[in-house]
Amino acid sequence: MEKKLIHTLLFCLMFCFGLVSCTTQKSTLDVSSEEKALFDSEDEEPVEIADDETEYEIIIIEPGFYTWLNSIARPEGYYSQSFLENRNAIMVITWNQRVLQPQRWNPNLYEMQINYDPSIDYGYEVNYKLYNYFIYFQRKYNQRLGPFLPRI
Repeated sequence: MEKKLIHTLLFCLMFCFGLVSCTTQKSTLDVSSEEKALFDSEDEEPVEIADDETEYEIIIIEPGFYTWLNSIARPEGYYSQSFLENRNAIMVITWNQRVLQPQRWNPNLYEMQINYDPSIDYGYEVNYKLYNYFIYFQRKYNQRLGPFLPRI
């Protein structure tokens, strides 16, 4: 009788442990007051992302992004190009999936698809600015475009 009770208790404990370990933990972003002020700014200086060799060009007109890029974001050279390419590939897939689902995701946030081919070398500057736009976007609009927190 005692053996059956012990087995039942062990089973219940293992079940509870499994249930707790399967739940996801949501971490909140730590956004400074300086960064929040940039999110609310009316600065509309466009940021051009271009590479002459691949004829790739994106112009980002997002209030506050230009100033955020030049004051808050990590400087060029902080990340390796392969790191930026890997993160951009993941975030572009998520972005494009959300563009195609306007009934589920805010179409005012996800307006246009991004044509990003991971097999093309866009160069460091394109990857750096695209990556930082994704970080800025996620932090400003409280979105997640990948399995990782958008940290600076």
